[in-house]
Amino acid sequence: MDVQIRSLNADDLDRLVTIDEAITGRRRERWYKEALHRSQSGGISMSLGAVHDGVLIGAMLGSVRYGEFGQPEPSAELDTVLVHPAFHGSGIGRTLMDALLGNLKALCVERLRTQVDWQEQDLLAFLAHTGFVPVPQLVLEHKLDL
Repeated sequence: MDVQIRSLNADDLDRLVTIDEAITGRRRERWYKEALHRSQSGGISMSLGAVHDGVLIGAMLGSVRYGEFGQPEPSAELDTVLVHPAFHGSGIGRTLMDALLGNLKALCVERLRTQVDWQEQDLLAFLAHTGFVPVPQLVLEHKLDL
């Protein structure tokens, strides 16, 4: 399959929302608008899109951070992995991940981190297949009563 990898831009908003809705059943336009804005405004963007026949079919969104959580070296955080359901299993996710990892290596970023809901077994399997492993870190949460 012929796929081009490119940086995401504001024009990709509608397609990102559509792909996400096809996967999750939720329409999260505001979240994607903010994520694209973050990736376009300063800092180092690592948000990539996969295009087939002129149509965006997958994306990865994230950012590079310096000194997060007491770590002195730069690290990257992967916020979103999207592949349109019609293209699951066709290598789009792997192509995006390979491009992302190549870009991060060129920037001398040593770590890429992400968080995944334990119930997302397909995503966990994909991430494990691409080299992600659990880290000895404890994530804490404080639920606020509203």
